Amino acid sequence: MAITAQMVKELREKTGAGMMDCKKALTETDGDMDKAIDFLREKGIAKAAKKADRIAAEGTTYIASEGNTAIILEVNAETDFVAKNENFQSLVKELSDHLLANKPESVEVALEQKMANGSTVNEFINAAIAKIGEKITLRRFEIRTKEDNAAFGEYLHMGGRIAVLTVVEGTTDASVAKDVAMHAAALNPKYVSRDQVSAEEVEREREVLKQQALNEGKPENIVEKMVEGRLGKYFEDICILDQTFVKNPDQKVRQYLEANKATLTDFTRYEVGEGLEKRQENFAEEVMNQVNK
Repeated sequence: MAITAQMVKELREKTGAGMMDCKKALTETDGDMDKAIDFLREKGIAKAAKKADRIAAEGTTYIASEGNTAIILEVNAETDFVAKNENFQSLVKELSDHLLANKPESVEVALEQKMANGSTVNEFINAAIAKIGEKITLRRFEIRTKEDNAAFGEYLHMGGRIAVLTVVEGTTDASVAKDVAMHAAALNPKYVSRDQVSAEEVEREREVLKQQALNEGKPENIVEKMVEGRLGKYFEDICILDQTFVKNPDQKVRQYLEANKATLTDFTRYEVGEGLEKRQENFAEEVMNQVNK
């Protein structure tokens, strides 16, 4: 039976599912509207679609590695309760295993990939939404590789609220790499070194610092020297190599790495929900929402 745009539109209105999911459901059921609705419900897509506009800013981060490849990812849910749920934790691990093995270049590509269980990543997540009862999203991930003479630093803080993955060359001692990852979790640097900071960002900060000094009434002839000094402090705030090492205040991170004949080439830091809109609920309401599901 030919599947028309009107049929797709009708099914979409009835279920809230996406256009392509509706078309697939109608094709699979030979255009039978009721069976198509059941098809979407069985796949968890109809229920998932109804939750699509809900806010999912809780969840967890996770890190996994195998040989010279590692992955860091964030998976979101609506509440911290679900983030600690065994089914949710299992989903996160299965997702990380798939992503580590298949190395998709983006979330969009990942969602369409087939998993070992036969479903696509998107279908797998939708089935979990139907089972768990909350919106769940694969928000982001990054895959990193290293050479044999390098080490990954893997650190999860507060059960996955923060995750840091570092790549350190020159040593195979994972404890060194993990120490740097712990430091990044605590101080939240933006860059490895000063040369990664764009000229535009440096100039913008220099102008802000100059205006601050002038507003303080400092003489113009010493403002430039003051600005350069304060710019050095700015770099210490945002560049990990310039920061005071959290495990030894007498050292910079750069000195700690040099002492171990190591070089930090890359790091990724994820914090659950950063940059996302948060739900405005109190604890009692969250408990009741879980009880009433």
